[in-house]
Amino acid sequence: MNRTGLVFISLFITFQVLTSPVLADPFPATGTIEAYFSPNGGCTEAITREIDKAKTEILVQAYSFTSVPIAKALLEAKKRGVKIEAVLDKSQRTERYSSATFLLNAGIPVLIDDKHTIAHNKIIIIDKGTLITGSFNFTKAAEMHNAENLLIIKGNKALVDKYLANYEIHKAHSVPYEFPQRPRKIMDN
Repeated sequence: MNRTGLVFISLFITFQVLTSPVLADPFPATGTIEAYFSPNGGCTEAITREIDKAKTEILVQAYSFTSVPIAKALLEAKKRGVKIEAVLDKSQRTERYSSATFLLNAGIPVLIDDKHTIAHNKIIIIDKGTLITGSFNFTKAAEMHNAENLLIIKGNKALVDKYLANYEIHKAHSVPYEFPQRPRKIMDN
């Protein structure tokens, strides 16, 4: 084959790769889904209600986390013996208001995912059976002012398992949160 033919084949293959859709492995839709929207759509209340039902484990992955009601619900769950972990974006090290210090003071392990420009996940996995996800940041602003969405998905083991695997990947490369060097307010209301 001549050089022109090889260039054509290379360009054709490159075009096919770049224009082909990247598809996730599909799996059956099962279980139930609750949808919430903000502002003032009850997202925070729905999250705290699910945290209050937790029996064994809560895994949190968050970009921004300053919500007092959610942090307090996690603290109450810890007091009930629920294992809790949080993987937060590196911005939580320097945010003026953050739940990271509150959680760490409560004995909840807090890790910082600093391997990405932004660790923009917003998920809570409860008892390996309930998945909370959406654009909703765990903040007062998200509840009161922003246009956000939140899904609470139950009974879809395949989907929860995918999120659990992703959580573990990010947890593995995260580092322990350390108390800030300068005093700051812990959270907003």
